[in-house]
This record gives sequence, structure tokens and C-alpha cells, in this order.
Amino acid sequence: MTAAFILGINMFIAALFGVAFAVVARSNPVARGAGWLAAAYALGIVDVMLEFIMRWTEHPTPVITGIFFTYLAALTCGLVGVAKYYCTGPQTRPIVAVWILAGMLAPVMLMLPYGTGARTLLYHLPYFIMQVLMTWIVIRSGRRMLLDRLLVFVSSAAALSYLAKPLIAWRIGGADTPQNYLASDYAAISQSLGSVILIALALVLLLVMMRDMTIEMIARSETDPLSGLRNRRGFEVHGEQMVADAIHSHQPLTLVTVDIDRFKTINDRFGHPVGDKVIIAVAELLSSATGEGDLVARLGGEEFALVLAGQDIEQAARSAELMRQRVQTELSQAVGNAQVVSASFGLAQLSPDEALSSLARRSDLALYEAKNTGRNKVSLAPLEQVAPRPARPILATRRAAA
Repeated sequence: MTAAFILGINMFIAALFGVAFAVVARSNPVARGAGWLAAAYALGIVDVMLEFIMRWTEHPTPVITGIFFTYLAALTCGLVGVAKYYCTGPQTRPIVAVWILAGMLAPVMLMLPYGTGARTLLYHLPYFIMQVLMTWIVIRSGRRMLLDRLLVFVSSAAALSYLAKPLIAWRIGGADTPQNYLASDYAAISQSLGSVILIALALVLLLVMMRDMTIEMIARSETDPLSGLRNRRGFEVHGEQMVADAIHSHQPLTLVTVDIDRFKTINDRFGHPVGDKVIIAVAELLSSATGEGDLVARLGGEEFALVLAGQDIEQAARSAELMRQRVQTELSQAVGNAQVVSASFGLAQLSPDEALSSLARRSDLALYEAKNTGRNKVSLAPLEQVAPRPARPILATRRAAA
């Protein structure tokens, strides 16, 4: 009765996680593959039901075969779900190969005495291979965050559990008949081990999905929907981190504030759809002109900001001048060449221990100077405000980094 009780718990667990993955699949498109995982746990319920049926059947071979392939189908759905979630592409060939192997092993397995270690090994070999494939998918994805590593560990443990069961059967012996399986010590151990693996895999997969959904929500809250750039919140969060890193590493950093000239006139003359096209074109131009470690953001309206890591104000000024020229020559087509599109640039270099807010204020002052002296130009914050960087004690460096 102990194994039967554990088997009932396993059915409840499979139902619970099946519903959980189904809800995740329906409520969030980011959770790719969650539907397949829901199907995997649904098949787990069918597998448990067949286990209960076996104790009352007179001819157990069809039921044993059904259990064998139903559980393999559950693992296959789980494998497909993980592959879709981790975007590693279809796994058709290895899956077909495992199913062919299972089809070849099934008749041989059924001819061996029930409950022996050899039969148990052949029974669990396809499961072991399928679980190894799932582990390999997560490894091959290249994702190395803590939960991804935990998933690799749990999946590896699940694979090893399928090899451990034949050893358990060999050590303590299995049931003498399929009908007596649930009354055996082997069944109690096997089902307990399966219950732990069932819960661990599901919990880690759900945590991975919740983590990624949270990251996606944060990214959306920091992204401007029109331009695809960071919005003001994203600029402040990531800009402050870049400032702290620059101060800690004693590397130069320059903030460039960009404003499209006479943007209201463009909206009034050509309409807001054309104005949106200009915003998108400027965003693409600024993104293409900056490096991977730089930050490009739309602060609102027609105003943009660039945080250029590792560039002093002279280097940043040369980059800004090239961007200014490109805006003037390339963006007029966004309004059908009916009006020249231009932009003004204000630059300020980070001073030691300066906050992002102060740096942004100085960059804005330089931008206002460019706007007030004719627009379509690059203006720099006064150089005397960019103090040289003296050597700093280690303790001060740590406080700045904190």
C-alpha cells in the first residue's frame, strides 16, 4: 500500500504541475514550450492510472507496454518543451532515434523475467537517453545563470536515477509479477525517487520561466515602445551603473544629449505619423553609430541621450559630429525630402565622483547652448568643469563603487 499511496501522490503532483504549466502557456507568450511541458505532466497522469490498472489485469503485457511508451511520450513532450523554451531548434532526429531504440528494446525486455535487473535496465535505458538529451539542450543553449545551472544539475540527477533503478532492483529484488508491483519494496523506492525528480524538475522549470518573465517585464518597463530604445527610467537605471563603473575603474565617460531641431514644426507640417518616422530613424542612426557597451535612450519627445563608455569629451565630440552630419544628410527622406532634418548635440564628460544627475544637467546646458546659437551643431560643456582624475585611496574607490 505504501507504493500505491506514493503513486497517488505522484498523480496529484503531475496534475498540479500540468495545470501550472498550462496556465503559464496561456497567460504569457514569453514562456515558449510551456504547453509541451503541460502535456508532459498530463501524460504522467495517464501513466499513473495505467500503473493502478495493472494490479487488476489478467494479461499485463499490453498495460506494461502502454506504461512504457506513455512515460516515454511524457519525456518526449518535456524534451520538446525545454528545447522550444531554450530556442535550441527541433530535436527530431535524436527523438526519433530514441523511439526506434525503445521499439527494438521493448520485445526483448518483455521476454526477460519480470523484476530482474536486466529487464529494469532495458526498461529505463530510453528514459535515461531522453533525460540526457534534455540536459544537453540546456547546456548547449549557452545560458549560464544560476537557475539554468540548477536545471542542468536536476536534469542530470534525473538521468542518473534511471540508471540507479536497475541497481536497486538487482540489490533488493523486484516484484515477482506485474500485479504485485505496488506491493514491492522496489516500487516504494522507485516511486519515491520519481516523486522527488518530478517535483524538482517542475519547480526549477517554473522558476526559470518566472525569472525570464520578470526580466521581460523589467525590460518592457525600461523600453520606449516607439523607438525600441531605453526610456528615461532605463536611462537612469543603466546610466547610473555605467557612471559607477567608470568612477570605479577610472575610465572616461561622456554623456551626449541630442535634440531634433524644430521637431514641432515637423509634426505640425507633416503630421504625427511622419514625426514618428523621424523619431524611429534618429533612434536607428544613433544605435548604429554607438558601440555595444554604450547606452542609447529616448528621454521623451524628440530628446535622446547617449552614454559613451571609455570616451573622453574630445573622442565623443568627433563621434557626435559624425552623427550630426548623418542626421542632416540621411534623415530628410523620412519627411519626403520636403524639409531638412537636423539635430543639436550637447556633451559633458564625467568628473570624479559626479552623479548622473549632475552630468545630465551639464550636458543639457551644452545642448541649450547649441540650440540657442543656431542649432544643428555640437556644443561641449566647459572644459574647466572636467577636473583631472587624481589618484584615489582604495577605501574611497570602494565607497564610490558601492
